[in-house]
Amino acid sequence: MEMDDRKVDGKLTVREIAVFGMLGAVMYASKLVMEIFPNVHLLGVFTVAVTVVYRKKALFPIYIYVFLNGIFCGFAAWWIPYLYIWTVLWGAVMLLPKKMPKKICPIVYMAVCGAHGFLFGVLYAPAQALLYGLSFQGMLAWVAAGLPFDFIHGVSNFFCGILIMPIILALRRAERNME
Repeated sequence: MEMDDRKVDGKLTVREIAVFGMLGAVMYASKLVMEIFPNVHLLGVFTVAVTVVYRKKALFPIYIYVFLNGIFCGFAAWWIPYLYIWTVLWGAVMLLPKKMPKKICPIVYMAVCGAHGFLFGVLYAPAQALLYGLSFQGMLAWVAAGLPFDFIHGVSNFFCGILIMPIILALRRAERNME
């Protein structure tokens, strides 16, 4: 019996496995390339773009990135929030209307991406508090200490978000060409 690329019972196709693996690897590679700029990266951009295009299945490339990060950088305490922090951005994008006016899509996607950057420390803090036994006040102090970094993160996510629509268009074009 020959394997084909059709969807069977909601399972991933061979093509989807390959595409999602490559997208997860591109996310990880983009992080490595951008490490020279603290708190500036394209992970939010890719998360928003793949979520718009692949919806629920976007979790595959997102978690491939998360696990690649753990494999190459170490499965340590810093990594644990990554198990949920990117899912928060994915969830926010999933809640957006599928059909927004084309003129507002770029700014909405950029705003959501930017908001995730501004809130990164707040989202990260509960795991840090649990892992390191911080009190609520200790957690708030940890968040406050990170505010300058979250500011850089949010502003850079917003402006890097300019790339979201071109990536969405490229992914959709690639999907059409593979059908």
